[in-house]
Amino acid sequence: MTPTERETACFEAGIKFGTLYHQFAGTPVSPESASSLGRAMEEAIENQPFCADVQVTMRTDRISEELAGQSAEYTEFTGRFADVEMTIQYEGTTVRTSMAMDGDYPMMRVDSVEGE
Repeated sequence: MTPTERETACFEAGIKFGTLYHQFAGTPVSPESASSLGRAMEEAIENQPFCADVQVTMRTDRISEELAGQSAEYTEFTGRFADVEMTIQYEGTTVRTSMAMDGDYPMMRVDSVEGE
């Protein structure tokens, strides 16, 4: 069975999230370096096929909370430190996705699928 255009577009979104999360997990990050890490994440993922837009909002409040009371000046990046929105365009289908915390877990989800 050949995947539909919508299924392929959603698959592409999943690939982008897997790459974003696993490529950058563990990267040293501080409140001061967070914005440059966010831009690097956006630019890296936007290079991939079918990626129309990526917005990474770094949660410096959460990074600062993590570092409070510690002598370290940085921590390791996890999904807790970013909110992400992505738009994937595959042929006639547009998939809008997001990643945000759901309890203690960074939940990646398909928010809408438009088109074919």
